[in-house]
Amino acid sequence: MSRPQYEDRVRYQGDTWVRLETLPRLLAEGWRRTLAAGGVVTVIRTPFQWAMASPVIEIETGGYMGDVGLYVPEVQLQEALTLLQAEPED
Repeated sequence: MSRPQYEDRVRYQGDTWVRLETLPRLLAEGWRRTLAAGGVVTVIRTPFQWAMASPVIEIETGGYMGDVGLYVPEVQLQEALTLLQAEPED
C-alpha cells in the first residue's frame, strides 16, 4: 500500500493550514500534545477525514493508525517549529 499524500497547504474552516509532517498516527498524537502544551492548535488529516480532537477511545479501539498529515494554522507555523525543535526539559 502506498503512503497517503497530503497537501503542504490547505484551506480548512476558512483558514490556511500548513502540514508539518506526514507520520504514523501515534507519533502525530505525541507531537500534538507537545504543540497543545505550547498553545499551538493542530488538526490531523487521515485519508478519510479531518480530526480536530483525538478521543482516546478512537486510539484504543484501533481507529486509523496509518500515516496522517499533521497541520497547524499558518499563523502559528513558526511557533510550532520552535516548540518541536526545543530541547526537552530535565
